[in-house]
Amino acid sequence: MNSKLFDYIERHNFIYDLSGVTKLLCYILASAAVMHSYDIRVVGVIFIISLICLKISGITFRQIRLMILYVTIFISVNTVLSFLFSPTYGVEIYGTEHVIARFTARYVLTQEQLLYQGTKVMKYCAVIPLSIIFLLATNPSEMASSLNRIGIPYKATYALALTLRYFPDVIRDYQDISLAQQSRGLDLSKKAKLSSRIKNTVNICIPLIFTTLDRIELISNTMDLRGFGMKKKRTWYSLKPLLVNDYLSVIFCVLMLGVSIFFTAAVNHSRFYNPFI
Repeated sequence: MNSKLFDYIERHNFIYDLSGVTKLLCYILASAAVMHSYDIRVVGVIFIISLICLKISGITFRQIRLMILYVTIFISVNTVLSFLFSPTYGVEIYGTEHVIARFTARYVLTQEQLLYQGTKVMKYCAVIPLSIIFLLATNPSEMASSLNRIGIPYKATYALALTLRYFPDVIRDYQDISLAQQSRGLDLSKKAKLSSRIKNTVNICIPLIFTTLDRIELISNTMDLRGFGMKKKRTWYSLKPLLVNDYLSVIFCVLMLGVSIFFTAAVNHSRFYNPFI
C-alpha cells in the first residue's frame, strides 16, 4: 500500500499557488460545465484542459495510481451495466437508429448508444483529474479555511481537514502493524488461502482500530484544552489572499461554464449533441 496516498506534498507551481477558495470555485464551475452538457465536443475540451492542469500541478502517477485503478473499475462496471439495462437508451435520446451489431432482439449495438455511453465515460474522465487536483493540490487546512470562507461552519470544515490529514497516518499505521505481524509469522502472501488471508487481515485491523481510537482521543482532548469551538468565528493561519492568477482562473472557469450553457441553448437546443440529424 502506498504511504503517499492522499498525502499533500508542498510544491510551488501555478496550480499549487492558487488560493484554496479559487480551487474550490474552479472545481465547482468546471464540474458544473461537465455535468450540464452531454455534448462530447465540449466535454472533450474540458477533459483536455483538466489533463493539462493535472500535468502542470506535478502530481505523480505514483500518488494516484490506486485511485485510477478504482475509478477505472467503477467506470467499466457502470458502462457494462448501462448497456445491459438500457441497450437502446441512445436510440431513445437521439431519435434515430444506426445498427452496428444485433445480438438478440433486445440487445442491439448502435452508433447512438456508443455516442451516449462514450459521452458518459468522457464526462467521468473530465471530472476525475479536477477532483484529484482539488484533493491533492490543496493544503487540508487551506481547504478548511476556503470552505469556511464561503459560509460553511468552521467546525465542519475543520473536521474535514482532520480527516484528510489523518488518511496518510492510518495508511502508515496499517503498514507498520502489517510488517510487525508478518515478522511474527502472519502470512498475507498470495500463497495463503483466501480464508486465512481474510482472518490475518482482521488480526491487523483490530490493533489498527485501537490505535485510531487512541489518536482520536488524543486529538479531541488537545482541541478541548485549547478551547476549540468556544467562539462562533475563528481566524485561519493558512488563508491565502486572492491574487491576479486566482481571478483569471475563476474567470476562465466561468467562461467554460458559459460556453457549456451556450452550446446547450443556442447550438444544440438540447443538452445532447446529435450528429445523426
